Amino acid sequence: MTAHALPARPSRISRPARRRARPAPKPVLIVLHQEHSTAGRVGRLLQARGHALDIRKPRYGDPLPQTMRDHAGAVIFGGPMSANDPDDFVKAEIDWINVCLKEAAPYLGICLGAQMLARTLGGRVYTHPEGRAEVGYYGLDLTDHGRDHAAEAGFDWPGTVYQWHREGFDCPPGAECLATGGDFPVQAIRSGPRAYGIQFHPEVTPAMMCRWSVRGHERTLMPGAQLRHLHLEGWYQHDPAIRRWLDGFLDHWLAVETDPA
Repeated sequence: MTAHALPARPSRISRPARRRARPAPKPVLIVLHQEHSTAGRVGRLLQARGHALDIRKPRYGDPLPQTMRDHAGAVIFGGPMSANDPDDFVKAEIDWINVCLKEAAPYLGICLGAQMLARTLGGRVYTHPEGRAEVGYYGLDLTDHGRDHAAEAGFDWPGTVYQWHREGFDCPPGAECLATGGDFPVQAIRSGPRAYGIQFHPEVTPAMMCRWSVRGHERTLMPGAQLRHLHLEGWYQHDPAIRRWLDGFLDHWLAVETDPA
């Protein structure tokens, strides 16, 4: 038998190395305060990063988790109520923020959610002594802490932001003030490495802005507030910088700290 008569040895088929599938990102807890409220652009950008939204409305009886182990972070949004209100759900949310703080879980409070964080930390929430409100677009100034934070995080804070509030808060004990404003000086705080509170509304979309300024038209007539047509003009002028900041902020806020090798 010649060598040519030997049966051919089957060639080995090279297969690409099998990659271990990464687990899906954990959901982000979303706390809303009105029946038809949404997470707006914040929710959309979280979903674009692969996070499901676990939406809870304690005002309507939804419970809050006893631990943050199953969530990537928590966002408490705004609402027409006050962090000083005596309602049970308001007190429950303020107390619950301690779960995030004790577990060093990412927490973001927007407007009312920021005021709740301040209350949790022992800070004061107050109305303006002259009854003024910030409703529309207003300037934002960084503190030294804010500039250091921006350099560390690798993003630029916007110079003008969209506001919708008639209450402010003091920077509570143990927190850093990152940004200041006009009628309500404290605009952004950080407590520890992962808990933030901001007075402004980066989640707002043009549809939300129109809905708020129609249903809450009386707010646009308060001292210090801006009329409705100025809100939409401000969107085209200032929103691109807010969007860029929000993209960078969410990446920084959700970054998982790795243990040193």
